[in-house]
Amino acid sequence: MKLRIKGNSLRVRITPSEMVRLLESGRIDETIHFAADENAHLTYALEHAPGATAISVRYSPNEVAVVLSSTEARRWSSGGDVGLYGETATARGPIQVAVEKDFACLDKNDAENVDTFPNPHQGAVC
Repeated sequence: MKLRIKGNSLRVRITPSEMVRLLESGRIDETIHFAADENAHLTYALEHAPGATAISVRYSPNEVAVVLSSTEARRWSSGGDVGLYGETATARGPIQVAVEKDFACLDKNDAENVDTFPNPHQGAVC
């Protein structure tokens, strides 16, 4: 899972195997450690919940989780859409949220594109 934070936007990209785990377990997560201190880490997660109606972000100390509707997550996983997009309110205005499929890079070889979704532009002629 890849996490990108820029300004007031948050983007998560997931691979096909992560999509399977998300649908099976309801949650995928990863943790990054910033220093030797045990509390110097951030866990970022993607979840789906039956009661969720729109994309949202849940924050607690050392964790940020993007939450999707279970219905939308299943629809997205089996369709051709690149991602799910929305915004959620914060105390300082809305945050833009994107959850996308991680596509193969056109300028990388097969070994570097392991566990990626097929790029829809593969084989396109300019």
